[in-house]
Amino acid sequence: MTKVIFPRRLLGLLIAVLICSTSFALVQATTIESVSFLMAAPFADATQDLVKQFNQEHRGVINLKVIRGPLETEAMSDLAISSLLLGKAPFDVLLMDVTWLPKYAAAGWMVPLEDYFNDNDINELATGAREGNSYNDHLYRWPLTADMGLLYYRTDLMDQPPETPEDLILMSQSLQNNQKVDWGYVWQGRQYEGLSCVYLEMIDGFGGDWLQTSTNQIGLNSTPGVEAAAWLQDLIDQGVSPEAVTNYAESEALQSFKVGDSAFMRNWPYAWAELQKSDSAVKGNVGITTMVAEPGHTTATLGSWGLAVLQGSSHVEASIEAIRFLTSESAQKELFLKYGYTPTQQRVFDDPQLLQESPILAEFGKALKVAKPRPQTPLYAQISDVLQRQLSSILTREQTPQLGMDIADINTKQILISAGDGS
Repeated sequence: MTKVIFPRRLLGLLIAVLICSTSFALVQATTIESVSFLMAAPFADATQDLVKQFNQEHRGVINLKVIRGPLETEAMSDLAISSLLLGKAPFDVLLMDVTWLPKYAAAGWMVPLEDYFNDNDINELATGAREGNSYNDHLYRWPLTADMGLLYYRTDLMDQPPETPEDLILMSQSLQNNQKVDWGYVWQGRQYEGLSCVYLEMIDGFGGDWLQTSTNQIGLNSTPGVEAAAWLQDLIDQGVSPEAVTNYAESEALQSFKVGDSAFMRNWPYAWAELQKSDSAVKGNVGITTMVAEPGHTTATLGSWGLAVLQGSSHVEASIEAIRFLTSESAQKELFLKYGYTPTQQRVFDDPQLLQESPILAEFGKALKVAKPRPQTPLYAQISDVLQRQLSSILTREQTPQLGMDIADINTKQILISAGDGS
């Protein structure tokens, strides 16, 4: 047999290639997928421990990084849209408000999720939590937390809360006349998205509908639509709500109720935890229920946040793994117990130990069952702005409820027609 002798230089090159190939294979075997989620500041802070736990359990495989976005919802939306319009977003997953979904879906910015979450997964969600996650028959968002409008009331001032709009006014006036409280009812009357949420509950409560997106039928100047606006105006005119309520957002309403100035408050579930703190004058004397409505028409505005994978992500599978972890039963229990975020899985609402520890969870579950999304249209931001402007002018007595709702109806129709969605 002929003995092959390699020249020293060739032998050295071969050894170098073998070493590099081995090193490359080792690097490939230990490559970590890095995924990034953009979240509004409160959620980024609340999920810190869960992110650490996920990265510990997936060490060497997936590393999850949460980018801390702005505090305000509108600022978050502006940041996300700016990033997406520039091209490929610098994050894989966006935590999005329920009202953003149609616009983002219509723009083609999100990955459909039906290949990753099946019917069994969806059926495990609480009834209200199944709303607002799909658009045009595609699942685009998986809910992280549920949120719905609630009526808070003082249990030390009444045996039962009001059920109808008339009940709320009469009970408020009685308590005010007896000098039990300065104000009957506080809510979000400022010209911003909170006012649209307040109005949605009332137009539905009077038996109407803001916008039926399947037919583009607008109900703002219908009888229930005008009644809802007139009732909100009457609250101020009759002194049930302070005139300053036209400048109230969630925090101002909460402060009035928390110090004991008012008997009723419209707010979101987060307010419950705030009312249990040591500086709350009403701690231990608060109950919650659904918003007042005419019989058979109770609705709570849905305000949930959910996770969506963005088109262009190179880490879809890893992102789904992280989404499943953050929305798991154990994760939702932690978010509820530590931060007061409402769960989305029915099993969490049915957990005996959790219900014993936090009985209020049962009331959250009842309200979630009647939760309704705002109109699911890519044009939502525009039509909500129209509604807010007209409601604000009604509340400040610049125009009548009928005229204001007529204008809101006309302007909404013009927006839909201009976009090719009206007739």
